[in-house]
Amino acid sequence: MVGLVPPAPPRLLTEFERHVRIPLVEGSTKDQTARVRLDTTSAWTAIEARDARFDGVVFFGVTTTGIFCRPSCPARRPLQRNVVLFPTPIAAQHAGFRACKRCHPHEITGPLPVERRDAIGPAVLDLVRAGVVDREGVAGVARRLGYSERQLQRRTLDALGATVVTLARAERVRRATELLAHTAHSITEVAFMAGFGSVRQCNDTITAHLGCSPSALRARGAAQGGANHLRLKLGFEPPLEVAGLLGHLVATATPGVEAFSGSTYRRTMATTRGTATIALTFAEDHVELLAELEDTRDLAEVIAACRHLLDLDADPEAITQHLCTDPALENAVLAHPGRRLPGCTSAAEMVLRAVLGQQVSTKAARTTAGRLAQALGNPTGRTDDLTHHFPTPAALAEAPDAVLRLPSSRSATLREVARLLASGALDLSAGADRDAARAKLLEVRGIGPWTVEVLALRGFGDPDVGLLGDLGVRQGAAALGLEPPTLAERSAAWSPWRSYAVQYLWAATAHDATTDPRRTP
Repeated sequence: MVGLVPPAPPRLLTEFERHVRIPLVEGSTKDQTARVRLDTTSAWTAIEARDARFDGVVFFGVTTTGIFCRPSCPARRPLQRNVVLFPTPIAAQHAGFRACKRCHPHEITGPLPVERRDAIGPAVLDLVRAGVVDREGVAGVARRLGYSERQLQRRTLDALGATVVTLARAERVRRATELLAHTAHSITEVAFMAGFGSVRQCNDTITAHLGCSPSALRARGAAQGGANHLRLKLGFEPPLEVAGLLGHLVATATPGVEAFSGSTYRRTMATTRGTATIALTFAEDHVELLAELEDTRDLAEVIAACRHLLDLDADPEAITQHLCTDPALENAVLAHPGRRLPGCTSAAEMVLRAVLGQQVSTKAARTTAGRLAQALGNPTGRTDDLTHHFPTPAALAEAPDAVLRLPSSRSATLREVARLLASGALDLSAGADRDAARAKLLEVRGIGPWTVEVLALRGFGDPDVGLLGDLGVRQGAAALGLEPPTLAERSAAWSPWRSYAVQYLWAATAHDATTDPRRTP
C-alpha cells in the first residue's frame, strides 16, 4: 500500500464543523474546558504537538504510506501536504488507509459526534454492532430501516463517511483483535465468532486493516478462557461514574436473573441462538466482560448489549459542558462527572419491568419481577444465584392470575404488552422504528407517558428524555432549587442531554439507587 492515493479524497474536517475540548488555561489543574471550532490548521497543530487530548477527535492519513494514525502517535510526522484528515477511523479505512501498528487508532471506539448524529447513523451503528449484518447481510439492515440497499449505502456514507459493508468489516476486525488477544480460541474459531464468513476472509481483512496477520496478533496476547467462556475488555470515553450506574442497576435488579458481589455485576440474558451469562467488572480504563455463551456466534450481540447496558458509547465531556451551563446543575455535574444512563440487555424485558414498576416502590417491583422469574422463567441449571432467565413475553402473556398475583388492571396491561411483543406487533429490536413503538405502547390501556419514557431512557438509551413526571426526578429538582412551575421550561435548555440531567436529579436525594453497592456492608 506504499504510495497509495485514495481514489476519492474525503471531505475535510471543517465541513463537519467539529467541536473539540482544549483547556482554557494552559497548565491549569482544573477541569476547565470550552468548545472551540477545529479547522484544518488547528487539527494539524494538534497532530504536530502529538496532543493526546485530540485522540478520537481527529485522525490523519498519510497518502505516501497508506497508513492512518491518531494525533498522539509517536511516529515521525509526515509533510502536511501528504496528510488527509478523517473524523473517524472507519472513514479512514473506507478511504483505503490501514491502521498504524504503533498507535492502533482503530481501537478508538468513542461516541459518534453530535453533529453527525442524523436519523440513520446511530441506527446503522446499532445494527452493525449487534451483528445484524453478519446474520442477515446489508439487505437485512436495509429491510429493518425501510430503505433499499442502494439508498442505505448512500445515506450511511453521507452520515458516517463509510458504507455499511465497511462498518461491518471494521467491527469484525475489532472483535477478532479482542478475541485473539484475550482468549485461547483457535484462529478458525475466532474468525466465525467475529462474524467472518471464512478463515481466509478473516486473514485477508485483518491483514488489510492492520498490516499484520491474525497469528501475529495472537502472539501479542495472553490466551485466557475456556470453550465458551470469553474474557474481553470494553473501552469507553472517560470519565465513567461507576457508583451511580451500579447503584441503579443493583437497586432494580431482578433476583435470580441479576446479581452483584464485590465489584462485579452479573446477569443472564437471551440471545438470537441461545442464552448467555455475563459478568461485568469495572477497572479504571475499561470494563472487563466475562461472557459464557451457549453459541459463540452471538458474541457481537452480547457485546452490543453490554455496551448499551452501561452506556459505554456516551460522550461525557460534551454532556458535562452542556449541563454545566445551568447553574442549578453545575455543582452536581462537576462533583460526579461521567454519569451514564443505566440501560438494559433487552428493551422487551425493560418495558415489561416498567409495567411491573407502575405505582409501586422500586423494592416492590424488584420483588415481583423476581417472583415471576422463578415461576415463569427458564431455569439456567446453574448452582449459583443466577437461577433463571427473565420470562419470555409469550410466557407472561399466557400466565394465569394465580401466578401473576397483580391488581387486575395491571395484569391486563402486562398481558397485552407481552402479547404484542410475542406476536411482533410491538417491535423493540435493534433498528426498529422507535416512534412507532412509543405510539403502539400508548394505545395499550394502562400505559402512560411515564412507562413510555422509561422505555425510551433505559430500553432505547435515548439521551434526551426529560421524565419530568417521575417522582424521584421532581424530588431531586426540588432539592436543587428547581421549582415545578419552571422545571419544564428549564429542562428544555438541557436538550439534547436531558436523560443525563435526569441522572443528576435522581442522585440529588438519598435512596437505594444512589447508594454505591460496593460500599454497602
